[in-house]
Amino acid sequence: MATPRSKAGTKGVPRALREEQILAAATEEFGEHGYAGASLAAVAARVGVTKTLLHQYFGTKQDLHLACLTPIGDRLVAAMSEAVAEDGAAAPGTPLRVLRAIFNALEGRREAWFVLYDASLPTDGESARRAARYRASVDRLAEGGTADLLRAAGSADPLDADALNHVWQGLVATLVRWWIKHPDQSPDAMARRCARLFAVGAALASDGTDRGVPAAGAGGGAGGGASAPRVP
Repeated sequence: MATPRSKAGTKGVPRALREEQILAAATEEFGEHGYAGASLAAVAARVGVTKTLLHQYFGTKQDLHLACLTPIGDRLVAAMSEAVAEDGAAAPGTPLRVLRAIFNALEGRREAWFVLYDASLPTDGESARRAARYRASVDRLAEGGTADLLRAAGSADPLDADALNHVWQGLVATLVRWWIKHPDQSPDAMARRCARLFAVGAALASDGTDRGVPAAGAGGGAGGGASAPRVP
């Protein structure tokens, strides 16, 4: 039988605030150690409460994990969907808008990315099933967006779309991991950094006809002549 939930907290801390403290600590614990390596005792120690209190507030380890997973899954999918829908997936600035949306959705609990992408989740548990649904939604958005960008550029090759989708998802994961290691970087700072990196990438891929970039064989890179995006 579940313990009745009261409005009272512990040690004079209101219940709502204590729950926020527990969720923040649990997100860090799950994000840093994975589901398999995380423990309720470690979460309790981070907050300065007892393991019994965690059970009273959130139930089992999986219940606590779901309480950490659900908000970030909802925020990420909603933020990405809104960014794609703003001007359409094929609009020139959409990739940067999507990245900015991801950074904003994760801000405050950046380790939640690893709560969503956790290979140690028990495959027969609700956490794994729910995480898989969120990841599938993210994958569909990425797949549709990259395909639309290619079509707008004149490519209908499904292998191009598949390759670009893999590149994009790997790029997002790498950028988020880098960002987590640099906590001083705000979401806006990261979005501006990504714009600069994209501009350099476009310049490297240029055939030399745009912006004075040397052609291949004259010190420049070979490629398809894509113009660099404007850095905001």
